[in-house]
Amino acid sequence: MSTKVRVRFAPSPTGPLHIGGVRTALYNYLFAKKNGGDFILRIEDTDQNRLVPGAEQYIIESLKWIGIDPNEGVGFGDGPHAPYRQSDRKDTYRQYAEQLLQAGFAYYAFDTEADLEQMKASNANFKYDANTRELGKNSLTLSKEEVEKRLSEKEHYVIRIKLPADEDVKFYDEIRGWVIVNTSQMDDKVLLKSDGMPTYHLANVCDDYVMQISHVIRGEEWLPSAPLHVMLYRYLGWEKSMPKFAHLPLLLKPDGNGKLSKRDGDRLGFPVFPLEWTDPKTNEVSSGYKQKGYLPEAVLNMLAFLGWNPGTEQEIFSKEELTEAFSLEHIHKAGAKFDFEKAKWFNAEYIKKLADEELADLVKDNVTAKFGNQDAGYLVRAVSLVKERLVFLNDIELFGYLFQATEKYGETPLSKIVNIKASSFNPGAFETFLKEYTSTDTAALETTLKDFANSNEIKAGDLMKFLRVSLVGELSGPAIPDLIVLLGVEETGRRVTNCFSQL
Repeated sequence: MSTKVRVRFAPSPTGPLHIGGVRTALYNYLFAKKNGGDFILRIEDTDQNRLVPGAEQYIIESLKWIGIDPNEGVGFGDGPHAPYRQSDRKDTYRQYAEQLLQAGFAYYAFDTEADLEQMKASNANFKYDANTRELGKNSLTLSKEEVEKRLSEKEHYVIRIKLPADEDVKFYDEIRGWVIVNTSQMDDKVLLKSDGMPTYHLANVCDDYVMQISHVIRGEEWLPSAPLHVMLYRYLGWEKSMPKFAHLPLLLKPDGNGKLSKRDGDRLGFPVFPLEWTDPKTNEVSSGYKQKGYLPEAVLNMLAFLGWNPGTEQEIFSKEELTEAFSLEHIHKAGAKFDFEKAKWFNAEYIKKLADEELADLVKDNVTAKFGNQDAGYLVRAVSLVKERLVFLNDIELFGYLFQATEKYGETPLSKIVNIKASSFNPGAFETFLKEYTSTDTAALETTLKDFANSNEIKAGDLMKFLRVSLVGELSGPAIPDLIVLLGVEETGRRVTNCFSQL
């Protein structure tokens, strides 16, 4: 095993990167940074038939968006162990498969799909193992001459690992402790196909060894495969260099009923992908956290807590703080329920932490598309009034009154909302009053508005309610003095006059 911490995230480009995969990448990243190590992105594309166009680039863009850039790997620059795409490393795997053959730890199997189906038909619990391989067409049952003949004729074959019939495989998992599995519960997995492409099992073990991976931190779904990988390390003579294993808990649906899958997506009302994804076959669009208005820092913080905790009450962590606090010892064994409300809370908290200028820059394109171009300084002042009310960046669209006068005042007649028509309120006099008031001191303006109400024999509450409906279109929103200072005298006057005329 390498003395330096080296970890890898090794997704398959068979579709969009699931948010659970992003969490796996995050934990690898944090562990590497905490220990002064390297974080590698490796693309495991051994299953060529299931590759999806655009999926590899999607993985790269997702990691860049959320801010967990690998030190080396596909899309992030070559290191000493390039290439990092398994389809570019085919010759390497054949070399090791042949080493296993020569050592007697693997064998050729020529069974067709029909042969395998026939064996399954006679045994519902059939698996290709020490007890059944004598029934197959393989180099253990065929003569040497027959095997060579089939190979020379380029007959379809696979190379399978040859596992013992009854042997305990024991390894230590950094999260779960000791794991013991008997080989009677395992089968002789395919390691290499006749086209030269390895299966995941052979490829990931060989690559982890060659790339000097010190820790394999991956999802719980790979735990059943770990005993096979341990045997491969042993058979290839690499047992002393075997990395440490850490299998992460599953990411569960909010009700805890099963793993949060790619298909759950918009069906449950929240994204399960970091970025929006369009299926190249169906053109079906699945929402992404970025497009829904999440900040990448908030998503990163939220994901860190899905299966890990720092052992303190602190919840808001910068990436640097997460790196400092992270450890495998604090990762849970049990599955982590996805909590959408908590995800929203994280995002709202991160929006509140933004400087007004930074928030304005993040919502600028959204505001421009919806309400037209805005003066930069005005936009900064506008977002400052509603920052505390935003859950998502896209929520800025809910505050259109900041950028254009409302045309509707709700379905309830204005006369039932405000009680000012019969009073002595005069729009012209109010606008004159505003022009005479030149201070931008909002506290003083609130006092002056009450003085205006008293001098015009209007109830202060009625005036404020009317002004809010005039400026916002409804009975909620920022403080009236803040809105008047933001909108200015002329725009405030126009809105007040328009609303009064519709009473």
